[in-house]
Amino acid sequence: MPKISPLQMTLMLVVIFLVPFLPLVISGRWGWWEAWTYALISILGFIISRLLAARRHPDIIAERGRSLVHANTKSWDRILSPLVGLGASFLPLIAGLEMRIQGLAEFSLPLKLAALLLILAGYIFSSYALITNRFFSGVVRIQSERGHHVVSTGPYRWVRHPGYAGSLLVFLALPVWLDSPWSFLMVAVFLAAIILRTHLEDQTLQAELPGYAEYAQKVRYRLLPGVW
Repeated sequence: MPKISPLQMTLMLVVIFLVPFLPLVISGRWGWWEAWTYALISILGFIISRLLAARRHPDIIAERGRSLVHANTKSWDRILSPLVGLGASFLPLIAGLEMRIQGLAEFSLPLKLAALLLILAGYIFSSYALITNRFFSGVVRIQSERGHHVVSTGPYRWVRHPGYAGSLLVFLALPVWLDSPWSFLMVAVFLAAIILRTHLEDQTLQAELPGYAEYAQKVRYRLLPGVW
């Protein structure tokens, strides 16, 4: 069984617990309450979802913790998985830089509240997928040693990749919540990476996971019902 190194564990902890505070650290504006809200939602969302997932599937945390060292990870996902992670890190970094350089863009309050609702909905939807799916790994691979099979309950009744769908909701809304139009550039990169990864992962599952092709006939849409 592959083991994660101390360096890899440190990098994971930095991404999880320090990246959400980048807007505050980089901008130096510690009274920026929207940035505090984002950091708290991100960290609490991570902790609560993992506790609930581990309670239902005790081995899922170990699986996700070893995502970086699995030997049978798809070669293309060794590139896309870190790219998606970097996108998640660079967006708050850009928001912090923009605030430091030119201050608030000041989106309207109704628009920002709508963005906050989307952020919460995205975290809840992604967490629902994690809690439902014992095989919700951090990388694309067939987990034959864990009895990998199709999961079609919970949010998987509506879209085939609800974890990605929830992440997209969060990232589409964050630039508005953090008053950062510059961040939409990173959203475009993140969107492209997620769509490509979803496409390749879906191809892999249809080709290699028994029953997935039949499931895909029943649940037609990958990310957005009625669209794709």
